[in-house]
Amino acid sequence: MPDIPNPFSIRIYWEDTDAGGVVFYANYLKFFERARTEWLRAAGVEQQALRDTTGAIFIVAEVQMRYLAPAKLDDLITVSVQVVEQGAASMALVQEAWRGDTLLAQGRIRIGCVRAETLKPRRIPAQVLQAIGATSSSTNDRTPA
Repeated sequence: MPDIPNPFSIRIYWEDTDAGGVVFYANYLKFFERARTEWLRAAGVEQQALRDTTGAIFIVAEVQMRYLAPAKLDDLITVSVQVVEQGAASMALVQEAWRGDTLLAQGRIRIGCVRAETLKPRRIPAQVLQAIGATSSSTNDRTPA
């Protein structure tokens, strides 16, 4: 099995599949979202508390996806989260979904930090940058083509 940065496991249920019995393509976005949320939580950043204390929330600004192999009912997949670019108000992450040694889907997701009240960009709070700095790598070697 490959080395998976910040792994998060998900079991595939009926509700995740389409009429062909494979995971509906848009569901990978949900899986990636869950993995990002749990990655932040594992780093000590709870998003509701972040909003309550700083007024900051994260939004998805851009998504690029590649689908390589299907996941099916009852599969156990592992989703990765890796920071590949970090700016003052946004960051780009590469996320992958794996079933064992098989890469199923790969995405590059740009998330932006905004003020919850206005949805206007703001700097990523220092405590978030500190927390993820301790748990993430910032290499650019896993960018989808």
